[in-house]
Amino acid sequence: MTHKTDNDINQNLNHLLETQPLSNTERLKVGIIGGGVAGSTIAIRLAALGIETYLFEAKASLIDGPPMCHLHAGGNLYREIPDEDCVELLKQSIDMLRMYPHSIDVRPTIIAIPNRDDGNPEDLLPRLQLLTREYKAMIEADPANKVLGEAEDYYRLYDRQQLEALIKANDSDPSVFPEDQIPKELDHWMLNAAKNLDLDKLKFPIVAVQEYGWNIFRLAASAQIALGFYPNAHLLLNTQVINVTEADAVENDLTNNLANKLANSDANNNASAPKWVINYQQSTEQQQAQTQSITVDYLINACGFKTGIIDNMIGVPVQRMVEFKASYVTHWSKMAQAATATKEPVSVDLVHPSIRLPEIIIHGKRGTPQGMVQLTPYPDGYYQIHSMNKAVTLFKDGLVATKEDDAQPELKSKYLDYIKEGWNPATLHERSQRAIDEVSEFVPNFATATPTENALYGGQQIPGDNDTLRVADVSLYPELNYARAENVKASSALEASDDIVAVLESQKFIQSTPQQDSTRQHHQWIYLSHIGKQDVDKLARRFASERAFPTPMSGVVTPLSQQQTA
Repeated sequence: MTHKTDNDINQNLNHLLETQPLSNTERLKVGIIGGGVAGSTIAIRLAALGIETYLFEAKASLIDGPPMCHLHAGGNLYREIPDEDCVELLKQSIDMLRMYPHSIDVRPTIIAIPNRDDGNPEDLLPRLQLLTREYKAMIEADPANKVLGEAEDYYRLYDRQQLEALIKANDSDPSVFPEDQIPKELDHWMLNAAKNLDLDKLKFPIVAVQEYGWNIFRLAASAQIALGFYPNAHLLLNTQVINVTEADAVENDLTNNLANKLANSDANNNASAPKWVINYQQSTEQQQAQTQSITVDYLINACGFKTGIIDNMIGVPVQRMVEFKASYVTHWSKMAQAATATKEPVSVDLVHPSIRLPEIIIHGKRGTPQGMVQLTPYPDGYYQIHSMNKAVTLFKDGLVATKEDDAQPELKSKYLDYIKEGWNPATLHERSQRAIDEVSEFVPNFATATPTENALYGGQQIPGDNDTLRVADVSLYPELNYARAENVKASSALEASDDIVAVLESQKFIQSTPQQDSTRQHHQWIYLSHIGKQDVDKLARRFASERAFPTPMSGVVTPLSQQQTA
């Protein structure tokens, strides 16, 4: 880890934050409601420009929302989305990986099509070839984009003969790919998967693709640490926004004066645009929460599935859906496997570290009983499971849409209770066990896994009326000094922040410097030069514990190497 003095950091920050938006005496104030991936990333982006940034989050830490675990670097989990969306997901994912490198678990994803599915593996090839070309072009444009390995290694196909040859060679000489070592070669990852998959139930070839794991606890830790490096970033945790109102005419003087000064500029539309008063209550152990307020020049709504509540306050009609969904945390130990194989008790606890699996995807049609199955590995034998049917990850009444006069879709009260108070233990256990059963159809030994009585869950907002949408970022209302970030996938967050910066510049609120532009383009975020993996380890572990998850889930099996992030 690189250590620098506070004086060094302050000197660097003063240089980076030299932009003076609005005037030489007062910085632009931006309020961001919601500290999920979108709100946190936008806050970092704006704070790096010297903007006085206020981030409001109701929970005790950032990025504590719906389930996420996968960096969609190509969108290969989604056969139903268009190729252009997959290319966009690839570009966004590489951008986010470079911004938050300590949140990434470097291991491939295995994609298989089961015999029961109508799809064919060959149908995946044109998209994979397109993504390989796009990744190669990104590397040629900026070599630092080579974070998923070599372009020619972006994906690899394995037929059954190759897999059986790998298994046979390993049986003859286990030292080539030792079971207790973290794989360093794609063949090793694939061997570990092949030894556990029921190959008779799959179509061939099987695809291995460089879509990595993305750890929510480490992402939260990275974002919270990053914000702490900016004195102009104000993080208000445990803070409930009560309402948002338009500021009165007196409070609008600064914006109107700015508009008068720039009246000759066609790009400036601030003359009638409002400021916003955010009224909020911050909970503390020492005192009862009191309502406070702050006036901001620009308001950003990043409230996740509650985005419509702020839209209603602003008076913006929007069509959207909200979907409640969940993934389940399970544990799989080799001790249980051995006991099953020998039918005798095993006295030594041989917990999972000797089983190094990649992420495994079994394709299926979303919402049907044979929906996609997703097995995501964590350290020490913990696995997160999605199964995209209404008995596991989805819910038969979990998708709701807006009404004509209300921008906020209304989830059923039981799902709101899950989000606020926690699950009914019996329901959680039943769904967790069903998730294990559906994985074990394709990974038979996984039948010995056990539920941990915990899940990653929440409401997911979907702009518009297409529930297969996977790429969305931001809606801009320059006439209102208002923006709304709605990220269906977390990888869209940095692109959303770029769009917001662009509109602030077009409205003459700010003018970024060449150094600030370079910082963004080359991901020279101040926190990355002053902290190391161990700093993220510590805070991520604390977040996992505070959220009642097994602390090993805060780790990664394979961290991104320094060579990849340099």
